[in-house]
Amino acid sequence: MAEDVGGTPADADPDPVREMARRGKELRRSFSWLAALGSVLVIGGIVGLIYTAAATLTSMLLFGWLLLVGGVVGLLQAVQSRGTSYFWLAAVVAALNIAAGVVVIRHPEGSAEALTMFAALLFLTGGLFRLVGSVVVRGPQFGWTLLQGVFGLLLGILVLFDWPHSSLYVLGVFFSLALLFDGLGLIAIGVGGRRIVRMVTPAVPVTGPAPESSETAQDQSNN
Repeated sequence: MAEDVGGTPADADPDPVREMARRGKELRRSFSWLAALGSVLVIGGIVGLIYTAAATLTSMLLFGWLLLVGGVVGLLQAVQSRGTSYFWLAAVVAALNIAAGVVVIRHPEGSAEALTMFAALLFLTGGLFRLVGSVVVRGPQFGWTLLQGVFGLLLGILVLFDWPHSSLYVLGVFFSLALLFDGLGLIAIGVGGRRIVRMVTPAVPVTGPAPESSETAQDQSNN
């Protein structure tokens, strides 16, 4: 980068107002991309809520590939760290991830049924613990904790009663709702960030030839 005699870059903008305006424009563009990504996630969540079975299979395949890729990366790291005390532990964990990823990819329907059963049991146990804990402790958040416990208990019972048919839509609904709420959060951050940057960024003054005074114009007309 070229520098002048004083040591400052030659292409630097000497006007701090213009520099702040330029950086504000870059920030607004970044927040716009963030809002655009949020819109894509919202659209994906809405489509997933409409086609829950396809969303379930997609989430299972994505989960399987993540396990497989993570296992391969973990195995490579374990090979690089051979000779250390945690080599065998890292190798076993990586091998388990690879095996689980292969099973999920080859049998997404059965994996969805197993994960749905696991999720239902989690809802049941979590809701039961919240329900009993809220009744026993009776803390300041008694009503809210009791409501969470009842909701988790009912959700787990409903999923179990409709199992294995519930495995066709439960995971897809959760995956789609996660996309939807994450997308709405990104849109809120993007729009709010653009508004804040616009509020704190100074306006660039319009530069142009200075207007002539009336006396100067009158002298020119007399000449």
